[in-house]
Amino acid sequence: MTDNCVGDPRFFQRSGPYKLAVVADVASAETPEEDIWLKGVAPLQTAGPDDVSFLDNPRYARALELTSAGAVIIHPRFRDRLPRSSIPLVTTTPYEAWARVAALFHPAPPVKPGIHRSAVIANDAEIDASCEIGALCVIEAGVILGPRCRVGPGAIIGSGTIIGSDCRIGTHASVSHALVGARVYVYPGARIGQEGYGFAATTNGFLSVPQLGRVIIEDDVEIGANTTIDRGSTRDTVIGVGSRLDNLVQIGHNVILGRCCVIVAQVGISGSTVLEDFVRVGGQAAMAGHLRIGTRAEIGAQAGVISDVESGACILGSPAQKKHEFFRQIAMLKKLARRPIPGR
Repeated sequence: MTDNCVGDPRFFQRSGPYKLAVVADVASAETPEEDIWLKGVAPLQTAGPDDVSFLDNPRYARALELTSAGAVIIHPRFRDRLPRSSIPLVTTTPYEAWARVAALFHPAPPVKPGIHRSAVIANDAEIDASCEIGALCVIEAGVILGPRCRVGPGAIIGSGTIIGSDCRIGTHASVSHALVGARVYVYPGARIGQEGYGFAATTNGFLSVPQLGRVIIEDDVEIGANTTIDRGSTRDTVIGVGSRLDNLVQIGHNVILGRCCVIVAQVGISGSTVLEDFVRVGGQAAMAGHLRIGTRAEIGAQAGVISDVESGACILGSPAQKKHEFFRQIAMLKKLARRPIPGR
């Protein structure tokens, strides 16, 4: 690329330029009096006079002082540190404003209605005429796809699955035994609705238990690449509205996630565990089965959770414990490590 803007046009659609007043309106920021045109977004370090940038993390305040950006989305407390050559777009929610402005200059590519000639579609599948079905897709019997869905190349939609409007099913993803809401994004390689890990131990070995539940994915959920969500055994596995699952997450059978849960990469949640609304789980954390994690609880990275967690708690470590207890033990271990060893 020959300019400072992010978003290589080979990969990302571009829009604009836009007048400063339009950008300020999208950002819900104070509207400056200047009348300039802005052509894109860029980080503070490389932005030029035609670019919009932002500051959300105080760690980058020095970069703010040195930026050449034409306009910067900032919190009021950083306004005095902005160079005179840059126009402030002041808001109390700069990161949210940045998300909206970046989407203005780089909108999601529109769905291109049509079915690729190599796709395999069951005769009784109901596919809205506004859907885009990619090459080598398989859509089985009884599937219903709502308006404006996009199914990426090589994806498989299993029999009876219902998918709501404006959904995106990524390349080589598979969705079966599932009822999916609206505006759900399933990223490439995800596996939704496969059998859960359930078996009975007998004197002659293991006996698989039929997994007879479904996966219910509510509206506005994102499911990261190569994430797996098992269908329920007798009741359903549920992913609550607005939740965000990172790449490489494992959700066991009968798990229930409430509204707007955040699950970071490589987390494993064992069967029948319930996460209430707004729970946040750090990377590589693991939860035993049949637990209840309370509303707005926070589970630190690599935590091992083996008991219920009360609402609002912040826990760390393995086995997981409350934050203040965890750090008190760490401090005690450091003190013990500094003591001289008798006889040495």
